[in-house]
Order: sequence, then C-alpha cells, then structure tokens
Amino acid sequence: MGSQKKITQKTLVKSFHHWYYGHLTCFSQEHMQTFGYLTSMLPIVEEIYPTKEEQKAAMQTYTAFFNTEPQLGTLIVGVTAGLEEARANGEAVDDETINGMRAGLMGPIAGIGDSLVVGTLIPILLGIALGLSNGGSPIGAIFYIIVWNLLAYFGMRFAYFKGYELGDKAVEFLVGPKGQAIRKAIAIVGGMVIGGVAATWVSVKTSFQMTNSSGKAFLKLQDQFDAVYPGLLTALFIVFCWWLMAKKNISPIKVMLLLVAIAFVGVVLGFFNPGLSY
Repeated sequence: MGSQKKITQKTLVKSFHHWYYGHLTCFSQEHMQTFGYLTSMLPIVEEIYPTKEEQKAAMQTYTAFFNTEPQLGTLIVGVTAGLEEARANGEAVDDETINGMRAGLMGPIAGIGDSLVVGTLIPILLGIALGLSNGGSPIGAIFYIIVWNLLAYFGMRFAYFKGYELGDKAVEFLVGPKGQAIRKAIAIVGGMVIGGVAATWVSVKTSFQMTNSSGKAFLKLQDQFDAVYPGLLTALFIVFCWWLMAKKNISPIKVMLLLVAIAFVGVVLGFFNPGLSY
C-alpha cells in the first residue's frame, strides 16, 4: 500500500490565491464562476495526480456550472480541495459526490454571504467611511479601500483553510438546521444595518408650499410631514427603491437613473429645491 497523498501548504496557498484573484475569470452568464473554480483547483490536481490523463479526468469534474457569493464561497473551494485529496487516496469520493456537494452549498453559502458581506459588512464600512469623509476628506475612501481589502483577503483565506479542514462535514453544518438559523439571524442583522445606514445618510425633503395672495406661505408640506411622520419621504423612497430592485428585478443603475429623473421633474415642478441637500 502506497503512502498517503497530502496537499502541501504551498499548494493550498497557491490554490487560494488563484480563487482570490481569479474567481470571476472569464465570467459569463453561462458559466459564472466556473473558470475561476478551475483555476483554483489546477494546482491541487497537478500536485496529487502524477499523469496528464489523471489530471485531465480530475479537472473535468470542475467544468460544471458554479456560482455563489465569492468571499464566503471560498469555503466551498477549500472543502473541494479536501475531497480531492481524499479521492486521490482511494476514498469513496467520485465526481457525483464532489458536484453534489458544490451544488448543495452554492445556495446556502450565497444566502449567508450576501446577507453577511453585502448586506451587513459593506454597509457598516461604508457608513464609517462616509463619516470620515465629512468636509471632503480623503480619509474615508482610504479607510474603506484598506480595511475592506484586508478583511476580504484574510477572511477568505480563513474560510478556505477552514473548508479544507472540515471537508464534507461543512455540508451538514451549513445545509442543516444550524445553517438555516445562521442565515435567518444574519438576514435580520443585515436588515437592521441597512435601515440604520439609510436613516443616517439618506434624507429626502420637499420644498413644496402654498402661499396666499400676499405671497406669505400658509402651508409648508414638509412641516406637515414632520409633524405626522418625520422622515416619511425618505422611508417612501427607500421602500420604493427596494421594491424596484427586489420585486421588479430592476438593476441598481437603472434605479439610480430613475431617481435622477424624479429629482429633475421634482425640481421643475417645485416639489424639490435644488439648493437643499438630499
């Protein structure tokens, strides 16, 4: 019986770097992150399989469609590295096992990652950066660039090696009841963070007012809103944007263009004042 094959630390680091820098390699609607996955598995396969035929057969496994949240999705790549090592050592791991694991984790990881990274971490960092940028200071932008890249790199590296360590145990944890509870908790926290950032940094007010014959204003619409529901227009605009993107699947770029059009028409009609800060 031959010696057990073991992926070296150097190769694991190389595989991680391939994913970190290339997870969107040749990205398309047909393949999504498939080619990025191929590049990350190439160092693993080249090390543990001696012949080109074995390498070609192993790489064929990773040509299947793959797409998930790329930061937390690093965990799946690490799990795969551990499974590929087990297969090379003769354990009962085949193409179906690996692709079943990948397909089973894509959705849960995307749900957790989108809520944790996109819905929670990034808004928090942007909120801090906006505060540091008051008065036109470049410190906010520098803070965001440095902190985000450090968190992304070391967080993804940790996820990769944790996935390699867990192997197929990660599937049971992330897909089972614990994984569902984690996704629900993170989604709630993400919603709270988005609400807090929106309430702090978004402000929509109207300048519409009605005047009498002498030109004196007897009704200021914004004052009426503030008396009944402070921040009503801001809340309505935020819900409107959410509805367009979440329910109507309109891209953020188109939503921003629509908001520009609404602001332009509002200024022309006197509903908004271009001198105010929104």
